[in-house]
Amino acid sequence: MKNIAEIDAGLAPRSHAATPPVERTPPSETVWLDEPRSGGSRWKKAAITHLGRLAIIVATLGLWEFISGRWVDEFWISKPSAVWDVLWGWISSGDILIHLQATVTEMALGLFFGAIGGIAVGFVLGRVEWLAHLLDPLVNAVYSLPKVALAPLFILWFGVDLLSKVVLTAVVCFFLVFYNTYAGVRDVDKDLVDVVRVMGGSRSDLLLKVVLPSAATWIYTGLRLAVPYALIGAVVGEIVASNKGLGFLLARAAGTFNTSATFAALFILMLIGTLLNYLVDLSEKRTGRRTS
Repeated sequence: MKNIAEIDAGLAPRSHAATPPVERTPPSETVWLDEPRSGGSRWKKAAITHLGRLAIIVATLGLWEFISGRWVDEFWISKPSAVWDVLWGWISSGDILIHLQATVTEMALGLFFGAIGGIAVGFVLGRVEWLAHLLDPLVNAVYSLPKVALAPLFILWFGVDLLSKVVLTAVVCFFLVFYNTYAGVRDVDKDLVDVVRVMGGSRSDLLLKVVLPSAATWIYTGLRLAVPYALIGAVVGEIVASNKGLGFLLARAAGTFNTSATFAALFILMLIGTLLNYLVDLSEKRTGRRTS
């Protein structure tokens, strides 16, 4: 049996002097694995991302070119080389500029007036609660209408020229911007509003320094949603009744069963939508309202 001294020695706490000190990294020197160390690393990561996207596009086009005419009849899916031939023919003849100008003008004007109207009405109804309750059933009733179904009516009222497409596009964009603006204005921090009022801020100070900055993120979200719908409104108006525009080219190509021309028109529309989304993102970054 162990003696008392041995038992006491076993139960006695061990000295911490023999334990080697553990070196800890200061909080300021902590290195996160997902955080780039330098600007060069960020550029490298961006270059890899862009190369990966380019590789996906090239692989998709190559696969499309390969299977067209071999596994799938070219009548149904055309092929990239045939689509390029159509695009180059439109570019070299100059016809594409006429149609491009018509569609971009209709879309830009419709988006502008629809966004301005949506922001203005959203601010008013967001700040005047009794008016919002009064008009809520009427706004929801008009919003529930399929906007495409309004195209024949607008053409009947405003003719087949520019105005009918602008009005249709503006109506389509209005509700997207309006509902987001309204939600942003209603989401303003009430305590912050009370503080500004206690400090003697006027109504204009409240709107410009509190409500507008708070709702800016919501407004940009509405604009980003409205951009593709603006293009939809302009193209639908041109498909219904027009003699120029990308919608007219699309309808003519589909009517003559020209798959290559149909893909060419869709490709141009895709480029326009991508460019407009990029401009909205750029504007959001410049104003400091980018959320991600």
